[in-house]
Amino acid sequence: MANINDYLMWRGDIPLNSKFKFNEVDSMILARFSYLLFDKIKMSKVETIESIADKMKDIPETEFRYNGDKELIANLGKSNRFKDMIVTDYVRNNDKETEKQFCAVTIHLSDTQLYISYIGTDNTIYGWKEDLNMSFMDNVPCQIAGKEYARKIARKYEEKKIRIGGHSKGGNVAIYSAITVSKEIQKRIIKVYNYDGPGFNESIIEKYGNSAIIKKIETYIPQDSIIGRILNHKEKITIALSNQKGIFQHDLYSWQVVRDDLVRLEQNTQISEDIDETLTDWLETTTPQQRQIFVDTVFELFYSTDVETFREISTNLSTNIPKILKKYKELSQEDRKVITDMIKIITSSYFGIVKKKEMTKFDSMKEEYINKGKAKLKELKRKRGIE
Repeated sequence: MANINDYLMWRGDIPLNSKFKFNEVDSMILARFSYLLFDKIKMSKVETIESIADKMKDIPETEFRYNGDKELIANLGKSNRFKDMIVTDYVRNNDKETEKQFCAVTIHLSDTQLYISYIGTDNTIYGWKEDLNMSFMDNVPCQIAGKEYARKIARKYEEKKIRIGGHSKGGNVAIYSAITVSKEIQKRIIKVYNYDGPGFNESIIEKYGNSAIIKKIETYIPQDSIIGRILNHKEKITIALSNQKGIFQHDLYSWQVVRDDLVRLEQNTQISEDIDETLTDWLETTTPQQRQIFVDTVFELFYSTDVETFREISTNLSTNIPKILKKYKELSQEDRKVITDMIKIITSSYFGIVKKKEMTKFDSMKEEYINKGKAKLKELKRKRGIE
């Protein structure tokens, strides 16, 4: 099996042309492209992927956000398929006060097509907070920024068709931007690619999700998907094979490819289905206000550490855990009750769903066993001539 870096080693020498057209693996690579360390280099208004790779070559691997990213940009810089693509309009706008985490970049595939890539959740605490805010808000700052970015790019390059993609929260932003821009821009959109990104509240889908644009959207999720099962999806969903387990399947470098295609599966695993039902049950049995209080209160604990990222929390647990516990003790009894009640709702829902399915499975096996016994008894009576 192989991943997107292997794909670049095998197929990167094949130019993008009418014979070897842009495919979903190419898209996955460009969805990942926005995660790279553009903020660590001096970006010109117009770059090529090759020039960006050259500027990033001396950045230590440990500074890249995820394992595989340094190898990815090195491979892209040497790839005949990608290296000459023009890169423009890099934007990064993070704001802790408004809990906004946003980054986007445009890659020009040819004289007639471009690709808008939205970054997913980085390691900032407020970036993850923005994700969870989706559970009680119709839209969050990164989605609004994504829509405005798509409108700007569409106006700036009026002659070009548009592809839009992103991984994780970036995939959600890709869909949001596509369904909320004008119908004139939507007509220019070729396809929207969401790699394991959350869905939307029903109200957003009903308000913006016209059938013409929904048909252009495809969501790709791994077999154990958790993040991609959050909220609702109306678009086509493709299940891809990951060589990891559980939440670690969210890593795009674990997704398996063969030649120029993802390895597809027919269905998600049972654990993914159970988590999907649990999250749906949680959203249906709690109010937006309850979810907001829960999310705000939990993140108060993380903010009490005075660090920016979860990585900083994990690398200095001896200092940060006492701060979190101290803040928890300072919470009002009512706020602590909100946290415990919400955790009880989620856990009881999950184990209730699992237990119900186990009982259904047991009843089915029991019925099958009884029916087989009846059939054997009937056959025995027939052989002995007993009515």
